[in-house]
Amino acid sequence: MKVSPILAITVALISLSLPACGNTHAQEKESHEEQQKIVLTSPLEKDVTITQKYVCQIRSQRYIEIRALQDGYLEAITVKEGQAVKQGDVIFKIKPILYEARLNAERAEATLALLEFQNAEKLFNSVPPVISYREVLLAQAKLDKANAKADLAAAELAFTIVKAPFDGIIDRLQQMQGSLVEKKDVLTTLSDNSVMWVYYNVPEARYLEYMANMSQHHEDQRIELVLADGSEFKNAPSKVVTVEGKFNNETGNIPFRADFPNPDRLLRHGQTGNVLIHRTLKDAIVIPQRATYEILDKRYVYVVGKDNKVHSRPIVVDHEMDDIFVIKKGLDANDKIVLEGVRQVHDGSVLENSEFRKPEEALSGQKFHAE
Repeated sequence: MKVSPILAITVALISLSLPACGNTHAQEKESHEEQQKIVLTSPLEKDVTITQKYVCQIRSQRYIEIRALQDGYLEAITVKEGQAVKQGDVIFKIKPILYEARLNAERAEATLALLEFQNAEKLFNSVPPVISYREVLLAQAKLDKANAKADLAAAELAFTIVKAPFDGIIDRLQQMQGSLVEKKDVLTTLSDNSVMWVYYNVPEARYLEYMANMSQHHEDQRIELVLADGSEFKNAPSKVVTVEGKFNNETGNIPFRADFPNPDRLLRHGQTGNVLIHRTLKDAIVIPQRATYEILDKRYVYVVGKDNKVHSRPIVVDHEMDDIFVIKKGLDANDKIVLEGVRQVHDGSVLENSEFRKPEEALSGQKFHAE
């Protein structure tokens, strides 16, 4: 019987494909067996350095508004914006003509009162006295009043010269030369940047943790300031961290403050950055994140008992670090947990095909998150 060429080609293709299918089934079976292998490990007890990151606001330790204390025309501005000044440097002058004239008038009144007092003393000391001692006291009071007015006029004249109250940097000028200024008008602001106050908000739970372990924080804690460009500020802060006295009820945070020396004046008032707090936890229990699973707001691991039965156990995570969890409660270093194959087991199942991986090996090169 003559076979059709098309039928012959079809039979040949089927015959060629059969071995390939057999190989595929074998590979799938082998892959399935590998997939069924459960990898176990144990929590590792070790010293861990954790890092907590907080957004921060950078403030000068002294930042004040320089205001006019007298009315008048701004006669001279002796500084420029951004200029560094020393304590006592003259930075503004208000036209003093009216205040000089008032001072001269008050001094003249004081001189007249002095003459009247001296004359009253002579009349009282004559024999017999011409006036009573009461009139001498009135002359004395008049003299004291005139001297006080003269001192006040001298102070008002001195206020026409505005000086820097401390070393600092002049900020933007709010008034220009020749402007008519009034009392309490802001002329500029002055910032002392020798030490910067860095504020950051800490959640209540971390605050309680800080206060509970305050004695050892000074030794085990290191604070780092990272600026907006990602660079680390080179000067270390003082060891004392200031905690404010009131929580923000809306956010549940409390402000902390770290003081950073700023000798090069790199930091300026109003900058932002990030505070990184590095702290060492002694003998912490750590596990890979991928050994856990989450149901609602709780996290669990599968613990393997001596009878190879798997049991679900809730855990409390103290800190999260990249691919590992620092465990606060629920595990110890003697437990055996499921590392790989968390989705393949369930509570109460018996493990028949598993292998154990050392904790150090399980924690090395972690790049996976929890399932």
